[in-house]
Amino acid sequence: MSTKQTTKQNYETISGNEATARTAYMLTEAAPIYPITPSSDMAEYCDQWSNKGKTNLLGTVPAVIEMQSEAGAAGTLHGLLLGGTLGTTFTASQGLLLMIPNLYKIVGELLPAVVHVAARTVATHALSIFGDHSDVYA
Repeated sequence: MSTKQTTKQNYETISGNEATARTAYMLTEAAPIYPITPSSDMAEYCDQWSNKGKTNLLGTVPAVIEMQSEAGAAGTLHGLLLGGTLGTTFTASQGLLLMIPNLYKIVGELLPAVVHVAARTVATHALSIFGDHSDVYA
């Protein structure tokens, strides 16, 4: 006869930004960041964990480097990738537009990178920082 064992599952409700940050942090060696709404939380979580010395799945504490612009974050990511570092960054659709020159370099050189992009209204005549899906549908 077999006996069925049951285990109690613990569940936690977290935001999409935190879920993304947890995954990214565990699989990266470095993350150049520039806070931009609504993706700022992702970068801030990673920055907090790095400052606390939390190790990831690679057994290292990822370097989190805050830059002065989205272009700076993308340029730093490009440099890290050229050096063989597993890198990631976080942005919103508006910031992604400012990263395009560096993204062309990264793609053209066949460098592996992950860019986590949060949906946000793309600026028109009336600037908005609120999340919507107009950028995804465009």
